Amino acid sequence: MQLIAIDLDGTLLTKDGTISAENREAILRMQEQGKIVTICSGRAPQDIDGILQEAEIQCPVISANGAVVNDGKEMIAEFSMGTEPFNEITANLIENDYYFEIYTNKGIQLFIDALEILRKEIRRLSEGDKDFPTDWAYRELDIQLSQKGLIKLPSYEHLLTGLNVYKVFVLSFDKEKLSALKEQIVANEAVSLTTSNWDKLEIAHPEANKGYGLRILADHLGIPMEETVAIGDSINDIPMFEIAGTSIAMGNANDSIKKMCTYTTKPFDENGVAFALREFVV
Repeated sequence: MQLIAIDLDGTLLTKDGTISAENREAILRMQEQGKIVTICSGRAPQDIDGILQEAEIQCPVISANGAVVNDGKEMIAEFSMGTEPFNEITANLIENDYYFEIYTNKGIQLFIDALEILRKEIRRLSEGDKDFPTDWAYRELDIQLSQKGLIKLPSYEHLLTGLNVYKVFVLSFDKEKLSALKEQIVANEAVSLTTSNWDKLEIAHPEANKGYGLRILADHLGIPMEETVAIGDSINDIPMFEIAGTSIAMGNANDSIKKMCTYTTKPFDENGVAFALREFVV
């Protein structure tokens, strides 16, 4: 195998959002053997760059679910959302009080108003359901606020002039509300829709997905798809599982993900990536 694509959340990262020493060493061993490792994540380019810098790892990056593909400082591909679908979707999100972030080439745009919208939603759901996982919901919000490249803005009046929009990320713990939005987005052929968990929706250019991003990088490097490996845990990893020569599901992935993959490794919090690289990648 020559090219190894690795997801971040629920895959390579620990619970505190870092790359463990064991996983880092396994990646460096692959690179020493002449294999190319790439990060393939829904996270923003700036966020991934920060994570890799902290771990002292250099590699190509497929970010924003395939909307951006970089090999070092060279941008190989970029898929920006069209102005009309972006304006239509964000107007809907604002009108109906959704928390959302905008991934751009200059960072992640977050309007301060959205923070209070999500906190109010958590309080409302907590008051209406004693079993609602309030602590977990606040931790999910904390994860978003810990992203590198996050820019907090004072209002929705901010104009995105001169920025390329890679993704609109929506977070909601109201299942009915999120389901209603999903139905609307699915019908919009001008965008693609995916998710990494039930409380998230990720809206992007119709050609932006991890599988297409992996194919673009493999073609750029002259590597046949049968010589590629994809490691991940969630729905947004399926496009790369479907085209990679070898697919590896994390032990924490659901059964439907595991069934479609070549192998299953240990969970992310047991250094499953390191185990997969030792046991399944030759």
